[in-house]
Parts: sequence; C-alpha cells; structure tokens
Amino acid sequence: MNNVSVSVRDLSLSFGAVTVLDTLNLDIQNGEFLVLLGSSGCGKSTLLNCIAGLLDVTNGQIFIKDKNVTWEEPKDRGIGMVFQSYALYPQMTVERNLSFGLRVAKLPAAEIDKRVARAAEILQIQPLLKRKPSELSGGQRQRVAIGRALVRDVDVFLFDEPLSNLDAKLRSELRVEIKRLHQSLNNTMIYVTHDQIEALTLADRIAVMKSGVIQQLADPMTIYNFPENLFVAGFIGSPSMNFFRGEIKDRGGRKVIEVNGVDFGMEAYPARGPLEAGRKVVLGVRPEHVKVDENVPGREVHDAVVDIEEPMGADNLLWLKHAGQTMSVRIAGARRYAPGTALKISFDMSMASVFDAATENRI
Repeated sequence: MNNVSVSVRDLSLSFGAVTVLDTLNLDIQNGEFLVLLGSSGCGKSTLLNCIAGLLDVTNGQIFIKDKNVTWEEPKDRGIGMVFQSYALYPQMTVERNLSFGLRVAKLPAAEIDKRVARAAEILQIQPLLKRKPSELSGGQRQRVAIGRALVRDVDVFLFDEPLSNLDAKLRSELRVEIKRLHQSLNNTMIYVTHDQIEALTLADRIAVMKSGVIQQLADPMTIYNFPENLFVAGFIGSPSMNFFRGEIKDRGGRKVIEVNGVDFGMEAYPARGPLEAGRKVVLGVRPEHVKVDENVPGREVHDAVVDIEEPMGADNLLWLKHAGQTMSVRIAGARRYAPGTALKISFDMSMASVFDAATENRI
C-alpha cells in the first residue's frame, strides 16, 4: 500500500436494522491531516471509533501501517486518541496525567521523563506540570489531553471534536496549535468535527459525510469551490452558497439558466458535459463571487434591491432581493447600503456551481 497510513476497506457498521456506515472506503496517506466533517449523526465519530477499535465493525477491514487491525485491541493499533472531554485524572498532576499510560506499560523511568518533557515542550505546558487539572483553564486541559496522546509516540493520532467544549477565542488558538503540532511532527492525523472552519483551516483533505457515506473527498479549496453535490455545496461556507432553481434554455444557440424570468449566461461556467435545454437545475453562487455596483467587462448586469445589511467589521453582508428571492453578497466593510437601495450586481459564473435538480449532482 506504499504511502498509505490508514486504509478502510468496504467498511460497514449496523446496529440492528440501522446502517450507520455503508460500504465505506478510505485511504489516508502517511503524514496526512484528514478531517471527517459532517453534521450530528452522519457517522464521522463512528468511523473514527471503528479505526480506534472502540467499535466492532459489521463488515470490512481496517489496516494501519499495512497491518490488519480489524480485530485488534485499541492499545495494539499504534494510535493516540484525543476526545471531546479531557478525561484527566483530577487527583494527579499534569505530569502524572501525561505519564500514567507509560507507567502502566512499565516503560523505563528515563524514557517516560524524556517523552513527557518532549510533549510538554511541543505544547508549551512546561510551567503547568506540577499543577492539577482543577487549576487549569479549558484550553490548558485540552493541551494536556493532547499531550497524553503525544507521549505514546505513535504514527496515527485520532481527534474526536477536541475543541467543541471551548469558547470561540480558545478554539481559534488551539486550532493554530494543532496545525503547528502537525507541521512539526508530520504524523498522520484524523480529525472529526462538525465545524467547517476547523475543517477548512486544518485539513490536507476533507471527507464530507452524510448518512454514513462520504459525499466528497478532496482538498479544502476543491471542496469549497467545486462541491460535488448540492449537500456539500450547502454544508460548506458561511454564509451558505446562494441557490437559484431554474431551467436551462437555448437563446439562439446561447445557453442560459432562466430563474423566474431572469437569464444567467453560461459561457464562463466550466461544465462537465453538455448543458441540455429543458434540464431543471440549481445554480449556486457564493456571496463573495458577486460584484456590487462594479463594472466587470464581459459580465451580465442584473438589478437587485437591498433587503438587510449586516456589518461584520472587515466586510459587510448584504441580503438582496433578486430573481424573485433573497440572496447574500459579501462586500468590503467600508461600503454601506441602506435597506431599499437599488443596485447593480454581476455574477462570476466561472466560480459558480450548477447541479441537476433531480440527482443533485454537479454538472
């Protein structure tokens, strides 16, 4: 399997009549940071627990470093795991928490000290080693929980929503720490989250999951700019992509999508195949791919009216009425528009997404 660190083959998991994971295949490269992203109940934590050995699979196999570990105990799989809850021993100091697993495994004292010192240095928790968990902040406790996985000196780290118990500022700080940790260690990391910002900022590749199936597996920019289906397009991005339901029309040899009497020309759209007239489609455009009151050569200009303005500091979000519906547009923070203002907008169709209305797949 050459450069593959973790391989999941034809993996299925059922609880009675309920299928949680359905014939799932996934190869994770050595040193890759892979994020499993999806809403609650999509199967992302279940998949992680199967890789960890905390759940027995119904069908399929799991390989870690070319070794079939499908029925191995978690301790024998060569993994380190960090959970959402810190699960630290309250009566032990940070140093004792970090070294506990190593002492149980009866490693030599010198080796234990060396690993604890290394983990503490990487995570910058040396001043905390003599404290107990009750004396630490949430962010410090999560650093210790990460350190406890780090001292195991394994090739694969599994993170199960490790930042979701923290406030927004701490989440942002720890996200940077985890990214820095991966860059310094270059270990394989599999990270579960429902937070798309975490996924986009951390991942080498993202597996977007829904109902136990991977909907798309790609690098963050491909997922963001070229979503494979309507679900991925709507799940990734804040605010969400604007969607317009319409029909492909032929205007004298020129293909357009007609939405409530408004035509959107398709010349710049990178279609995967022929755009057949009469086909019902969904046009998706992200808020930042719409220009407001700016003349861009070669682009069609449409009329819109400001509904609501949301100042967000560095940029503003405008909610506009256009083509019979409300849509969002991102503009520079210095530009202000009062509700009811009429303006001109144009779409960057080269960055648009078009989906078949029946299959919901990209076309």
